[in-house]
Amino acid sequence: MQLGLEVERSGDVAVVTVRGDLDLASAPRLRTLALDEMLAGSRRLVLDLRTLEFVDSVGLGMIVAILKRARSLGGDVALVVGTDRIRRPLELSGVAAIVAVHDDVAAAVAGDQT
Repeated sequence: MQLGLEVERSGDVAVVTVRGDLDLASAPRLRTLALDEMLAGSRRLVLDLRTLEFVDSVGLGMIVAILKRARSLGGDVALVVGTDRIRRPLELSGVAAIVAVHDDVAAAVAGDQT
């Protein structure tokens, strides 16, 4: 399934809804969008993965790369995950140990700890 990206901004927080597949072919689009948002002043990114259908190792690596870039710019990244189909790869890869994972967007935007 083709990757779909949608951005909503609230102050210095950008919520990026990610739909479809995050894989070798599509991951660079997410990186470009995330970098554009950070350079435009969004210090915190919330990646809403609730409508993500599939993520591969390249997609997971891209999430880590976006996190590193955000932190190097004084920002941060949080994830919103609704299914075990996406949560499980995040946990097995160790990504969930280095980035905040939330069940809903409001908690991620508020920066609540999980």
